[in-house]
Amino acid sequence: MYKPYKLVICKNNENADIFVYNQGNLVEQYQEQFDNKRLEGNIYYGKVTNVVKGMQSAFINIGTDKNAFIHIHDILPKDENLAENEAKYNISKIIKQEENIIVQIKRDCNNNKGPRVTKDIKLVGKYVILMPFSTFITVSKKIIDIDERKRLITIITTYMNKNKKVYGAIARTSAKGQAEELIEKDLSDLIDKWNNILKKAKNANPPVELYNNNGIIGKLISDFQPMGLEIVTNDREISDFIKEVDKNQEVTIDNSLNEEIDRNRKVYLNCGGFITIDETEALTAIDVNSGKFTGKDNLEETIVKVNLEAATEIAKQIRLRDLGGIIIVDFIDMAKREDIEKVRNRMQEEIKKDRSKIQILEFTKLGLLEITRKHILGK
Repeated sequence: MYKPYKLVICKNNENADIFVYNQGNLVEQYQEQFDNKRLEGNIYYGKVTNVVKGMQSAFINIGTDKNAFIHIHDILPKDENLAENEAKYNISKIIKQEENIIVQIKRDCNNNKGPRVTKDIKLVGKYVILMPFSTFITVSKKIIDIDERKRLITIITTYMNKNKKVYGAIARTSAKGQAEELIEKDLSDLIDKWNNILKKAKNANPPVELYNNNGIIGKLISDFQPMGLEIVTNDREISDFIKEVDKNQEVTIDNSLNEEIDRNRKVYLNCGGFITIDETEALTAIDVNSGKFTGKDNLEETIVKVNLEAATEIAKQIRLRDLGGIIIVDFIDMAKREDIEKVRNRMQEEIKKDRSKIQILEFTKLGLLEITRKHILGK
């Protein structure tokens, strides 16, 4: 089987540098800290410690250093349009202090805040995402073929009805073109996994971990393995861990691996210009500079050329660094409206390669391009 994706994992003391290649091109990079693994995707059986009516929120003890935070938006069912009218609801009537509750980590903790959690549980399989507390069945937006969307919805709906299951589900992009029996097998495995989680919760006293998502490495295997994934590492323990995550995944051990993550603030362009990337708590600011590139004749043509090359590189760096939230790009000022649209269209085209949810807004009056993006890994 052709494997377009390659995961290179280099252990370095207590960390692992992780590189994702697609057809030989580096597209994503991360770092896993073994003494402080990410919790995103983990499921816990916790106890509500405090309900804050004014914030429509609550705090839950899930066994981490800081209590988890949950907002009413992450408690109301998503398939009943209740979230759109959440102001009508009183959180104290929905969730009670000392109540035991099953939640999933939505966003990891940081130095200042505990993790953010949700009742909207999602179990990710190879081809399907199971949503035990939902009822709607849909398909990844990246599958645009109408007949294929209908086929996948029919397969999942028929399986649920046949097995008398009232669960929600999303057919992943990897489900496209897959045989019915493979999708049904994936659904069966996910339902079994959920039943085991419920069984563990029934016999447990909160707070307790019910399900571990296996950190960054586990998530990346889940994301890329269905499309064909090769994994190379320089560490036997990492290889053994991967085998525990997916016993069918082959792993090559190469002791000569010695790759490094380049997260320099300044990134040079082939034309001689460069971009600078500054991450802050509120947003990420990216500035485009012409640098040594002065062009030959037309100043406007020179500016557009730098901006177009910068747009391609910025889209690449946003994915590589997993930048999220609000991103502001200060391109070199352009005089013509058609040139501004040309640069924006280039950005639109390049972000199609990104597998995260990303949106490009219009240029502001000050000539800044606004972008919003969801982190692949919660931060």
